[in-house]
Amino acid sequence: MRRPAIVLLIAVAAALCGCGGTAGTQDAAANKALNVPPREELMREGPLGERALGNPNAPVTVIEYASLTCPHCAHFQRDIFPRVKKEFIDTGKIRFIIREFPIGHTSGAAAIVNRCAPPDKYFAMFNDFLLRQPEWVSLEIRPDALYAVAKGSGMSREAFDKCLTNQTIIDGLTEVKQRGRQFGVIGTPTFFANGRKAQGEVTFEEFKALIAPQSS
Repeated sequence: MRRPAIVLLIAVAAALCGCGGTAGTQDAAANKALNVPPREELMREGPLGERALGNPNAPVTVIEYASLTCPHCAHFQRDIFPRVKKEFIDTGKIRFIIREFPIGHTSGAAAIVNRCAPPDKYFAMFNDFLLRQPEWVSLEIRPDALYAVAKGSGMSREAFDKCLTNQTIIDGLTEVKQRGRQFGVIGTPTFFANGRKAQGEVTFEEFKALIAPQSS
């Protein structure tokens, strides 16, 4: 007998998010001096490719591991990222990469949908999911609420429904998260740049210090 769609969706999202084994976000001030993996390992692309903004030849690359249900990620996106984009990304000073680290079933489902968006729509949907969290975040996955956000990118309901069980995307996102864990990511947001790591809620000044050249 065919499994109900919502049961199947919960199953694939659970496989992606690895629920139950992920620690919560830690205070950023306690994590500024943590070791980071070798640059060549950190910069290796995952199976789905990178989603990045900015000059690919920028002197600094920043990687953010994010969960779409994370309130600290939403705070960064709403209050810090616009200034980061204006002062550092748009001016060619940094390349900014998003890597998915979903925490919880609902975040896993949203991450799958976000990856179904065309590359040029990815960041707009990423932004919408974060800034519209009250509309769709809940303990149980609500496909209609997820689609209410996703349709803003032009995604049809048929494409959305097919996307939720796209095994290639599910497997790829699972690998992205597993590699993040190998790099010491245990909560979101986690940032890597310039041989430094910051985890948890960061201010603009803390972000600026993260990308500043290291003194010899």
